[in-house]
Amino acid sequence: MEKLTTVGIDLAKDVIAVCVLDVRGAAIERRVFKREAFERWAEQLPASNVAMEACGSAHHWGRWFAARGHTTRLIAAEFVVPFRKGGKNDTADAEAVAIAARQPTMRFVPIKTVDQQAILAWHSVREGWKEERTALLNRMRGLLAEYGVVIARSADRFLAALPKLSEDQASRSGACSGAGGPRAIRGVARSSGSL
Repeated sequence: MEKLTTVGIDLAKDVIAVCVLDVRGAAIERRVFKREAFERWAEQLPASNVAMEACGSAHHWGRWFAARGHTTRLIAAEFVVPFRKGGKNDTADAEAVAIAARQPTMRFVPIKTVDQQAILAWHSVREGWKEERTALLNRMRGLLAEYGVVIARSADRFLAALPKLSEDQASRSGACSGAGGPRAIRGVARSSGSL
């Protein structure tokens, strides 16, 4: 293999595309691998500049290559787009990453440690739970409004109002008509109790 300087990698779900550039910036190898074959190929790679788009699994692979003596760079996707030739496909993306990595003014994304990624993952999951909880509270508030029960827009107020929603109170207030109404309110209140 000729002396190589830059390896551009496009990480996809099932396959990984690679473009290897020589010292002059000419492509000397373009390949597409399955994940296991890519790892075997990368183990044989002499120390070089390895670049990837900062996307899913990029930080893992960045640490993996750095541990094997490569200079690893992650590039934000929007900085790779101007270097893509032709249509968007894995091979073109790998070449665009390699070309972008050779630019003297390119800004790179720092590779996160496992601990940094764990903290970000925890925050991401927590934000998802908050969004789901809010959506569920709004859905329950909407269902209760169908029976004439209106609760203020606040999670605390909603949860505080749940014990007050009993069959007797609903019947006395005339909020529900028909035999199923009070039972439905109790069911909605009961199912909301675990929020």
